[in-house]
Amino acid sequence: MAARAMGRTDRFTTSLADAQPVPYWLDDPGRPRPEPALTGAETCDLLVVGGGYSGLWTALIAKERDPDRDVMLLEGREAGWAASGRNGGFCAASLTHGLSNGLTRWPDEIHRLQELGARNLDAIERAVARHHLDCDFERTGEIDVATEPYQARELKEFHEELVRRGLADGIEYLDAGAVREQVNSPTFRAGLYDRRGVAMLHPAKLAWGLKRACLRLGVRVHEHTPALTLRPYGAGMSVRTPYGQVRARQVALGTNVFPSLVRRVRAYTVPVYDYALMTEPLTADRLAAVGWHNRQGLGDSANQFHYFRLTADHRILWGGYDAVYPYGGRVRAEYDDRPETYAKLARHFFTCFPQLEGVRFTHAWGGAIDTCSRFSAFFGTAHQGRVAYAAGYTGLGVGATRFGAEVMLDLLAGERTERTELEMVRTKPLPFPPEPFAWTGIALTKWSLARADARGGRRNLWLRTLDRLGLGFDS
Repeated sequence: MAARAMGRTDRFTTSLADAQPVPYWLDDPGRPRPEPALTGAETCDLLVVGGGYSGLWTALIAKERDPDRDVMLLEGREAGWAASGRNGGFCAASLTHGLSNGLTRWPDEIHRLQELGARNLDAIERAVARHHLDCDFERTGEIDVATEPYQARELKEFHEELVRRGLADGIEYLDAGAVREQVNSPTFRAGLYDRRGVAMLHPAKLAWGLKRACLRLGVRVHEHTPALTLRPYGAGMSVRTPYGQVRARQVALGTNVFPSLVRRVRAYTVPVYDYALMTEPLTADRLAAVGWHNRQGLGDSANQFHYFRLTADHRILWGGYDAVYPYGGRVRAEYDDRPETYAKLARHFFTCFPQLEGVRFTHAWGGAIDTCSRFSAFFGTAHQGRVAYAAGYTGLGVGATRFGAEVMLDLLAGERTERTELEMVRTKPLPFPPEPFAWTGIALTKWSLARADARGGRRNLWLRTLDRLGLGFDS
């Protein structure tokens, strides 16, 4: 038995022999050249810190709201280099990290949150067209799939609850036969198909396109310019950089997983590392063996879950499962590469799609996600309302960051809007404790979630306690 298991492992890990340890999306000869670093002293009306989706959407929308507003954006490396350029490319309407999480936390405003999320996704689709963002945007939808009998029961019960609450519009329950007609895997037992609530896209090209749109509208963009300090200066704020400084009337922080320039915000997020593989392009015969005619995004229903999708050039991205929290919560490049996780993901891939044995992986990568205890973004202001921030998207920020940009701009304007009135916007998650308690708690939670997956979904006392406290470890 041991020899057979070793042979099986070797066969699967051979598929990784040529995999490059870089994000597939960023490994592109069309990657734009960075804008020059900031040198000297500058002033502006609005300074945006961070060149990922959060900052790029904020700068773009600020100029669309007021073309005369002087907007500057600072990025420590290059736009889209971090989470915005290496994620799975699932652009979801949900603002709450899924409908289940939103129902648990904000049941009284879930219909409004769903409506705002749908409008936000529509606005992204319009922006893609209006600004000619060449990012392979496809409104494909997504299927949550069950791979165990208890998961199938839970999906069916959840769909029945959505029907009762009037939240099931566009969401269809699929039995084993129906879900395998969509995508052919022997592991699939049921699915929930959200036909309109998710789009697939090329994440790096979205970031690069947003940067180009910002530049066209007159945003001053400086890359390789980290913001080092944030301090009041007269009626505004001053940000110091390696070669200069910026004085701004207002500042919007879109730094997410990286330490916030507002120190009190740092306790609300921890970095959790996520990993992904990308296959070589599939031949027509291999594509036919899988089906997948409608190109939906997919994710399984386990606590330790996988997400997977097709690219425009017929590759399969396969990610998730391991979520690694480094002791001390430090963000380091050395954590971006984890061969033991790649081997595990490869084995899981061929379990899901045994008909694809022999396919090779061309890229394998990882990176940090800004995770908060309620699994969805939080917002706030500092320095008498002159600074706004949004963070904590927990891996579902491709779409929600645009909503967060609108919230930050509303907060800076001092306006009461349908966004700022939300309980979700007015409240914050529970902060994480200091070390060693954070690492111990997260490790115990991960162990408990894996145990629940192995025991038919039964949650132990630790997970039930977290549920009662309203912490977000049920996803």
